[in-house]
Amino acid sequence: MVDSKENGIQDETILRQPAEIKYHEELEYLASIDRGPRPFSWRLSPRLVRAFVLGSVPSDKLDRPIVQKWYGDTAIAEQAIVTLASDRGLLLIGDPGTGKSWLAELLAAAICGNSTYVVQGTAGTTEDQIKYSWNVAMVIAAGQSRQSLIPSPIMTAMQQGATGRFEELTRCTSDVQDALISILSEKYVSIPELKTDNVVFARPGFNIIATANSRDRGVNELSAALKRRFNFVHIPVVTNQKAEKAIILFRTQDLLARHGFAIDIPPTLLDILLQTFSDLRQAGSVATAEDQRLESALSTAEQIGILEDAILHSHFFGSTKLQADILGRSLVGTLVRRLPEDVSILNKFWHGVVEKHGEKHKGEWQAFAEGGKAGMGIMKR
Repeated sequence: MVDSKENGIQDETILRQPAEIKYHEELEYLASIDRGPRPFSWRLSPRLVRAFVLGSVPSDKLDRPIVQKWYGDTAIAEQAIVTLASDRGLLLIGDPGTGKSWLAELLAAAICGNSTYVVQGTAGTTEDQIKYSWNVAMVIAAGQSRQSLIPSPIMTAMQQGATGRFEELTRCTSDVQDALISILSEKYVSIPELKTDNVVFARPGFNIIATANSRDRGVNELSAALKRRFNFVHIPVVTNQKAEKAIILFRTQDLLARHGFAIDIPPTLLDILLQTFSDLRQAGSVATAEDQRLESALSTAEQIGILEDAILHSHFFGSTKLQADILGRSLVGTLVRRLPEDVSILNKFWHGVVEKHGEKHKGEWQAFAEGGKAGMGIMKR
């Protein structure tokens, strides 16, 4: 497990604590009482990995409650856990903001105690970032050797028998993606530059969790060979307002704790945000052309971002309570990405849907509608 103190870092100086540090106490407790069968070198049994991710239930018979951290179908989490206990990699695929990366982080933290063996996939990711590179100064001084080799996060995970993570796999070019094929199938990396000691073998417990954005399909499709090395687990968009509300509250409270203050979030304003997103999704689903839809994925993550933005604005500019007009402006500021296209789409939606809610419900709905109109008015200038 990552220990911030061993690395000379105090917990309070870390801007964003990885799951294994943030939930260190829970993980230590679960490991101390776990008597279930564990695959390979896993720190927890699959049953308690599930409890860590989804929260404990009475049938777990634990002495203390374990909070729910990822909100989704139990079957999805169980399928992901079982896959990681097999020889196949796990590919979490879904729309932006559906919690793929957060689920991957939680699983890695519970299974091996370290979620930081991460490669971030981009168009500029190279094969060296997946396998290894060299310390140029050491190579010049003494030649290529295992001492001058710089292992990638994936190779380090192999050596530790840990879980490696590969974010946004389909953003990488095909030749870079295919560097994973031998790692996933053969479970070793060859180092042809060395004459001896030139193979790094994976230790038991090693596996890879990759994520892919379903909106990136067609950018860099996975090869058939690589697809065979992964089990695909699809993460759906959360459409149930009760579940979405729980996610937003959990993540927002986590963000506020990081900022070190609390602010009153009126339940009616949270309901307004949820209803507006529901209406936006409905409007997008019946649109007949792409230019009639917002570029935004309208995800739960975007709602969290909108709420955080509005809360910070309220806090720093003198209010102890979240304001409806500020929430409306934050929503517009977050969702408008293309000018003037998104402003036009949102303006039409505002007049046709949000203002009608304001006329019907009055109060905070009206203030929310006015705040959104003000935000769009600034963008039209």
